[in-house]
Amino acid sequence: MSNTDNPYAEGCAWIDDGYVPIGEARIPLIDTGFTRSDLTHDVVAVWKGKFFRLEDHLERFESGWTLLRMNPPHDKDDIRKILIECVRRAQLQDAYVQMIMTRGVPLPGVRDPRMLQNRFYAFAIPYIWIFQPDQQEIGCHLVISTQTIRIPAKAVNPTIKNFHWGDLVRGLFEAYDRGGQTVLLEDGDGMVTEGPGFNVFACHDGVVRTPREGVLLGITRRTAIELATEQGIQVQEESFRSEVLRSSDEVFLTSTAGGIMPVTIIDGQPVGDGKPGPITLRLRDRYWLAHDEKRWTTVVE
Repeated sequence: MSNTDNPYAEGCAWIDDGYVPIGEARIPLIDTGFTRSDLTHDVVAVWKGKFFRLEDHLERFESGWTLLRMNPPHDKDDIRKILIECVRRAQLQDAYVQMIMTRGVPLPGVRDPRMLQNRFYAFAIPYIWIFQPDQQEIGCHLVISTQTIRIPAKAVNPTIKNFHWGDLVRGLFEAYDRGGQTVLLEDGDGMVTEGPGFNVFACHDGVVRTPREGVLLGITRRTAIELATEQGIQVQEESFRSEVLRSSDEVFLTSTAGGIMPVTIIDGQPVGDGKPGPITLRLRDRYWLAHDEKRWTTVVE
């Protein structure tokens, strides 16, 4: 079958226990995942026909639905098979694969979350970049918000991947108004947290630091920490203020959607010499090489 003959060529979704082309995927309008953002989700990448750290993403997804006291209609083994099949049907070599668990669709007048039947959705589409490779060669312009703080962890658990992006979207508009490309939020105490879909790292005198609280424990974040440690680079997970970023030699972001991405401007001022730094580039190259390693990959047959 040629790609043009494949109805799933633009992407494949799992909806209501069946596969449909991404353009035909629909969810119930009153699903509480949509009306209340009562859900958890996860995103895993496929690169050159291989899932990267699929089992780690599935474990985090399971942790999320457990903490939200959900009872999924499918177990991890079923979900793994569904994700693989979405990619296989779409015939994607490089894919962005999302899994979503919602509280479900309430019966008329029912507000008790215990009464809902939880629903599972998934889809695979062509790989998505937060910053394209050519932009990464230059580095991105990061703005640290002065108008918006991250939703407090006591309100929404940031270790459960979620769609609560009101603060992040508000911060993005501030970044655009100030000439930036993306935003980083602090918490209520002025400590650095995270941005829209990414974690942040600061490098100074050969030591790499990343926030330890108020953030999603990203799988790409974990990979960067492990790869740095393997190469003898000291990594510290700790709370710190934005001044640490501004005075760093290098700053980079991590995300499934883009990998390890250099930051070369913060609030209009250059980071270091204004170019992607050696530690960042070293880890970025090592990160993409890791996508061929058996310990972290699952082949899509």
